[in-house]
Amino acid sequence: MRLTARVHQGLEEAARRPDRGDISTTTVIIWVAAVTGAVLIAGTIAMVISKYNGKLSGL
Repeated sequence: MRLTARVHQGLEEAARRPDRGDISTTTVIIWVAAVTGAVLIAGTIAMVISKYNGKLSGL
């Protein structure tokens, strides 16, 4: 019952003020792409270091 009332209140608020400062879909896509890229780069660096760890120990 309270959940239904809260959802109804949120929908009324959204109808009254369409631009409430919510995060846009574009912003979410950009952040997900940035985090994914960073994880891929870090993973690649970790794989290269682990592969050549014995050869790099003499440097």
